[in-house]
Amino acid sequence: MNARRVALDTLRRIESDGAFANLVLGPTLERSGLDHRDRQLATDLVYGTTRMRRALDALVDRFVTAPPDPATRTLLRLGAYQLAYTEIPAHAAVSETVALAPKRTRGFVNAVLRRVASTPMTAWPSEWSRLSYPDWIGERLTAELGTDDALAALERMNRAPQVTTRPDGYVQDEASQWVAAAVAAEPGEVVLDLCAAPGGKATALAATGAHVIAADSRPARVRQVADNAARLGADLGLLVADAAAPPIRPGAADAVLIDAPCSGLGVLRRRADSRWRVTPADIDQLAALQRRILAAAAPLVRPGGRLVYSVCTLTRAESIDHAVPEGFEADPTPPPEGEWRPYGHGWRVLPHDADTDGMTLLRYRRMT
Repeated sequence: MNARRVALDTLRRIESDGAFANLVLGPTLERSGLDHRDRQLATDLVYGTTRMRRALDALVDRFVTAPPDPATRTLLRLGAYQLAYTEIPAHAAVSETVALAPKRTRGFVNAVLRRVASTPMTAWPSEWSRLSYPDWIGERLTAELGTDDALAALERMNRAPQVTTRPDGYVQDEASQWVAAAVAAEPGEVVLDLCAAPGGKATALAATGAHVIAADSRPARVRQVADNAARLGADLGLLVADAAAPPIRPGAADAVLIDAPCSGLGVLRRRADSRWRVTPADIDQLAALQRRILAAAAPLVRPGGRLVYSVCTLTRAESIDHAVPEGFEADPTPPPEGEWRPYGHGWRVLPHDADTDGMTLLRYRRMT
């Protein structure tokens, strides 16, 4: 096994079998026997080829008269990614990729990739093809953010994310750290994290000295929170519970955090295949679920307490279009840290603002 073979086998599982990139790549690398350098190469090839799939097809299709079979299509994408988006020498990218092809297609793959290597792309089919997103994502973010911010966000989400590590050793994007800080938890307070997995925000809240109850809907996800808490030495209460119907008495919490299920349009750099999975209908369905969760969570906050809602997406439908819960007011206090932009009655950070995930934050205070 070499890095390109591992990458090709993984890509075929993603593209043909519908496997999730983040779930299939790790175990594949563990079994591969590759050294650290080749693991890094395989990871870049898998995530990069998946992320730039539409642009790669545009590069290849200039030199193809009939659609190749799926296996050959995947191999051509892998080769084109190396040629267009890495510093791998062209001769190595072509020869090493051709070596993975079966004999019957080796000549075809070689000819196409050599043409890709020698022919600059002078005119893309569309801007969304160049950026490698479905049309609807480009159009929706343009409508939501404006042209300049949409293009900047989409460009930034085509780059691999930087690794940010908290002082306690937990790897967590800065924007997620800012959300946890926005809860403003204090020692002795009772804080509920209703969508807690994998546990990054819950463990950050526990570090303040608050009594944190971390809930999620499936036992496996709660075990994930428990494992991370144990590794960090964080003291958490754990609960398997549906956030839309939590079995918690009204007024039990000083603060409730809802890091809600969402379309993830702010974290497409981190989830390479999400751009090809999520649909406009998903946004509508998720917005309805989010409203149910907000309605269920609001009564759990004591009078004077805080309700904090966050999503790793950028759409109005999943954030500021939600009505302020009855008995609450939008908290005008700026988040305690981070590069947030005012956004309706909340706050938003775009991926290119501070090289973080895109995130939207709403803070409410219970009045009655």
